[in-house]
Amino acid sequence: MEDIKKMVKQKYGQIALQTKKQNETSCCGEGGSCSGVDYTIFSEDYKNLKGYNPDADLGLGCGLPTQFAEIHEGDTVIDLGSGAGNDCFIARELTGAEGTVIGIDMTEAMIEKANENTKKLGFTNVHFRMGDIEKMPVTANKADVVISNCVLNLVPDKEQAFAEIYRVLKQDGHFSISDVVLQGSLPEPLIEAAEMYSGCVTGAIQKEEYIHIIRNAGFSNIQIQKEKEIHIPDEILLNYLNEQELKDFRGSGTGIFSITVYAKKSACGCAEC
Repeated sequence: MEDIKKMVKQKYGQIALQTKKQNETSCCGEGGSCSGVDYTIFSEDYKNLKGYNPDADLGLGCGLPTQFAEIHEGDTVIDLGSGAGNDCFIARELTGAEGTVIGIDMTEAMIEKANENTKKLGFTNVHFRMGDIEKMPVTANKADVVISNCVLNLVPDKEQAFAEIYRVLKQDGHFSISDVVLQGSLPEPLIEAAEMYSGCVTGAIQKEEYIHIIRNAGFSNIQIQKEKEIHIPDEILLNYLNEQELKDFRGSGTGIFSITVYAKKSACGCAEC
């Protein structure tokens, strides 16, 4: 697990130094191993959302969790894997000056970039903390809302990550998380490719397992707010698969999906509430 974290941290440290255009033209925003393929594979367009700041948009998300997160004025919001601050700044537009937004990221270069962007914007209620999602530097019962955008698929221990989300949420708090999940099995060469892990693919788990982990963590009212299938172009897959493996994969029925999922922290601490 530590090796995976080191690899992800290194890759996203490189990404922090790139532009959005560079990230969109590499493998899943992964940092260059598929460079030259001009596709925006996962990311969605933020430009029409209030609070959008282009300096904070590295093109790394797979959804728009803030659009579905039911954030209200005065809320405390925690963003997991906050990157350069994109979702935090949109959340701050919704919480207003009376709210608080906390971004957590384990990559030093991302924290530095987010702090630079915050200083430019003059916000005093948006804060970024260096930390691990599986052990957040946040006290219990802190947040009204937790958001995250295409990050938990990179976390090795997803059970612990959702246990931490439960811990930091207030009673009756909720999360809205965009992430990548699978239906069906990936080919072995993709599973073994480190670049595809940090590119948001091979760290993904089965959709049913993802929902099961959320339920087991004690959350209730679990809803899929949005779902879309992700098509990875042949040009990228051929960096890892031969022609026959690609043909078999295309015919296997395996699907890669971006989902935005909502769940609430149950008052009784059990999913049956």
